[in-house]
Order: sequence, then C-alpha cells, then structure tokens
Amino acid sequence: MPTDVAQRLQGVEEYYFSRKLKEIAQLRAAGKSIINLGIGSPDLAPDVGVMEVLNAQSARTDMHAYQSYIGLPVLREAWRDFYRKWYEVDLDSQQEVLPLMGSKEGVMHVSMAFVDPGDEVLVPDPGYPTYGSATRLAGGIIRTYSLQEEQGWLPDLEELSKQDLSKVKLMWLNYPHMPTGAKASLEFFSKCVAFANQHQLILVHDNPYSFIRNEHPLSILTVPGAKEVAVELNSLSKSHNMAGWRQGAMVGNERIIQEVLRFKSNMDSGMFAPAQYAAAHALTLGKDWFRDLNAVYHEREQRVFAIMDALECSYDPHAVGMFVWGRVPDTEPDGFHLSDRVLYDHDVFITPGGIFGEQGNRYIRISLCAPVATFEAALERVQMTVER
Repeated sequence: MPTDVAQRLQGVEEYYFSRKLKEIAQLRAAGKSIINLGIGSPDLAPDVGVMEVLNAQSARTDMHAYQSYIGLPVLREAWRDFYRKWYEVDLDSQQEVLPLMGSKEGVMHVSMAFVDPGDEVLVPDPGYPTYGSATRLAGGIIRTYSLQEEQGWLPDLEELSKQDLSKVKLMWLNYPHMPTGAKASLEFFSKCVAFANQHQLILVHDNPYSFIRNEHPLSILTVPGAKEVAVELNSLSKSHNMAGWRQGAMVGNERIIQEVLRFKSNMDSGMFAPAQYAAAHALTLGKDWFRDLNAVYHEREQRVFAIMDALECSYDPHAVGMFVWGRVPDTEPDGFHLSDRVLYDHDVFITPGGIFGEQGNRYIRISLCAPVATFEAALERVQMTVER
C-alpha cells in the first residue's frame, strides 16, 4: 500500500509535548517518579455550578442529537455578554461569535480558510508552535517576527513596516503572551490595528490567558475599528479550568467568521449540547471566581520562583499567565540542556524555551498547574541537582 505521506505534512513534526509525554511515560514505566511541570493543563476543577448544569442537561432525553455548527444561541449570547462585561466589547451574537471546540481548532480553521500556498504569515518567535504548524499545513510560508526581553516581548512594528510585507496574509498576536507572560496595552493593540490596515492583512489575536494572574483583562477588539481587520480567539480552558471540555470561541470580524464557518462545517459537527449549556453558565461567573482562582496561582508562583532561583534563572515576577518564564544562567549552553539535566538527573520535567522559537533558546518555562506540595517536592530535587 502507498506509505508516502501528503506533501502538506512535510516539515510538520509531531507536537513536542506529544513526543515528550511518551518519553515521560517510558521513564515512569521504568520506575522513575517523574514530576511533570511542563504542560499548562489546569489541575483544578471547574465551578460546581458548571458541573451541575452539565449533569442536569445530560439527564434530558433531547440533548444527545447532532448540534448546530454555529453553537446554541444560549452559548453565543453568553460569549457576547462575557465580552461586554469584561472587555467592554459589543458583539452581534448571530454574526460575530462562533463557538469552537477549543481555541486551538480556530488556529487551524482560520489558517485553512485564508492562507493559500505561497501566502506569508507573521508568526511570533517565541510563540505558540501551532501557529507555525497550521501555516505549514495550509501551504503558507512562515515569516517569524522576533520578540525580545529588552522590548517587553512586543514586536517592533516600525521595523516590520520597513520590510516587504506584500505577500503577508495574516498576523498572529498573543497577549498575555505564551510562553513569556508578557502583557500588552490598548495603546499597543491600537498600533497593531493601524499596522494591519496599513499592510492590508488579517489580525488574529489569541487570548486564552487574559484572566490568569492578571487583574486587567484586555481584548484587541476594544480598540475602535479593530473588528474591521481582526478576530480574537478565546477559551475556557485556562480561565475556567475546562481544558478537557474543549470550549472556545472566535469573535470579531463577521466576514472572517463566516469563512471560518464554511471550512469548519465541512470538518466537524456541533459540540455536545449539555457541555454548551455548562460553558454558558461558566461564562456568567464573576469576580469571586477569578479572585479565588488567582489566589491559588499566586501561592504556587512563589514556589516556582524558588525553583527558578535554585536554578539561577532570572525571571519577571510581574508576568502573568499560567507559566513562569526564566532565562537560564550563562553557565548553561541553553534551555534544552538545563531541561534535560533536571529531567535525567532528578526526575523533574520543565519545558525548554527553544521549542517556542529561536528567541526562546536561552529560557525555560515552568507550568503553575500542580499542587503546592508537588512544587515543594520538585524544589527539593532541583536543589539536589544544583548542589551536585
């Protein structure tokens, strides 16, 4: 039988964490007690009311059929209300809101809907690897733009404008930024909207971290005129501890959303109706939910700071999001070397920053998704590593 893979898969590797989790499973099978601090998968539960809604709706006999590709009205309206409450953005729930099976689905769908072979896509370095993978799968050409610590991990839009951007179709933005935890301002978002207008490109802002360790969530759609050039991806995975529920949304420019729907409707069906009702309830949660959630993360971050200190890594204690990003000491060749040393010497997995791009080579990332006791155990092991 034919075994040659499609050309579109050339240059697209298996996702780093997929490979690393296999290796960790093998190490554990060999008797190693690996502490995994690498992946941002929330270990806390959703709000009790969310699960109560899921259970109640699941008990109904009329909840188990195929669902609409555009999501239930109650969910679209909940996203509309959520954006109005937290970001002061008005959305048309019929035309400007598209529920998704997590925001990662949206990364692929918008790429397939708008990127033709030969089109260029501006991708941040460091940044979420899926932006590049989706570009390759769509046949596009990755055009990385450098983010540097000295510039607050923000792109130099003036410098970018001096380049030939005539083939650029789409630009990826992500603030609060993953992996660095850097924040952006509305002033910066305004410059991005002006940049998109100047160069006639689509802005896609990926915004799943705006509530984690951050008291001032922002949306690029708050900027006047942003909906003319931009869509925003959002998700309940991080903000509401619902990563496995696959509940996200694309909001903003009506035409972009309609074209994404055209692609999406050929790829999947609607989400399980009770999960949509539960997600709609989650979107109504108030300040108390986020205050209590962030109290947990702030307690954990202190332990992670201690781990960074033990590894002699520098970091920004004011960064936000679900991770702590640290620059490795000059005595280390790079973040890959330090990550492997900590894993193989003392059974703690931390993420090398280089998987997020060349600009991340001298960094590591530690997830906050573990109990305090786990971080304390990891700290003991890391201190032993340093002392050796």
